[in-house]
Amino acid sequence: MTLERYSRQILFPGVGEAGQRKIRQATVGLLGLGALGSTLADLMTRSGVGRLVAVDRDIVEPSNLHRQTLYTQADADAGLPKAVAARKRLREINPDVDIECLSLDLGPDNALDVFEECDLILDGADGFETRYLLNDVAIHLGIPWIYGACVAARGMTATIIPGATPCLTCLFPEPPPPGSQETCETGGVIPPVATLVASLQATEALKLLVGDRPSLRRGLLSIELWPFRTVLIGESALPSPDCPACQGRKLRFLAGSAESRSARLCGRNVVQIVPREPLGRSLRELAPRLESLGRVRTMEGVLHLEIDGLTLTLFPDGRALVRGTDDPGRARGLYSRLFGS
Repeated sequence: MTLERYSRQILFPGVGEAGQRKIRQATVGLLGLGALGSTLADLMTRSGVGRLVAVDRDIVEPSNLHRQTLYTQADADAGLPKAVAARKRLREINPDVDIECLSLDLGPDNALDVFEECDLILDGADGFETRYLLNDVAIHLGIPWIYGACVAARGMTATIIPGATPCLTCLFPEPPPPGSQETCETGGVIPPVATLVASLQATEALKLLVGDRPSLRRGLLSIELWPFRTVLIGESALPSPDCPACQGRKLRFLAGSAESRSARLCGRNVVQIVPREPLGRSLRELAPRLESLGRVRTMEGVLHLEIDGLTLTLFPDGRALVRGTDDPGRARGLYSRLFGS
């Protein structure tokens, strides 16, 4: 490792040369490469972590570009998977870092495999159930994770260390009902709040990586930028003795079904389809068969099909995003008609 790249970071007493070497030896997991995740990936890569394992299930769209800092107009025009576009950009930013960006839907069937070698996990997810899955994974693996969320001009973050701090289930025993919370698509979002929350998360990550736990911020931090106010909740709280997750080890989100599933994505007029089994053909083999049904484009690990007023984006593992509807039944029907699953 060439330390010159990190010389200004090493000058900071909290890091130093010894801390930089610890950062270099670390593997950091990241769920999501959107508003929070793209900034987190950038900051971790520039900070010089040894390995970054990032997961995202989506593609780059024009509406992402005002706040998701890794992507360009060309990425959106091509409809590239965020994992593909992010991998290319991050490797250009710092070739010292082993960048692994996975274009997949994180679920109970693959989460442990993805994060089992990580020293900590950063949250850039866009849904509460996925965060509860992260919480279960961190408890199972015994590693810290750093919660983050933002919408409109509001953000929240908490550093969660299994056994030492309240976990997500301690803080919020149940996920909020679907549709009860604002999303970036319903409430909007300004770029500074995403950058701020991600920066707070990244700072806590660096403290953990260099081994400075006494300097960690405890509690759940809530920030409102417009108008400005901050609230810190539970600064001295301990894990709830009645928590079924971190105390009872009942990890129900990690124990969830791995069956075929569909879900609306974050209020975006998009439905995701995850089949029980992978496709029996490659995207290259499927493209000619689909050309008679609509306009087909293939590029860098993804196939786009425009059909019946919808746009279907197909990934190599058979997962699909169906844009133009928020009806899971219609999306599943189209998928079944095309692929028989």
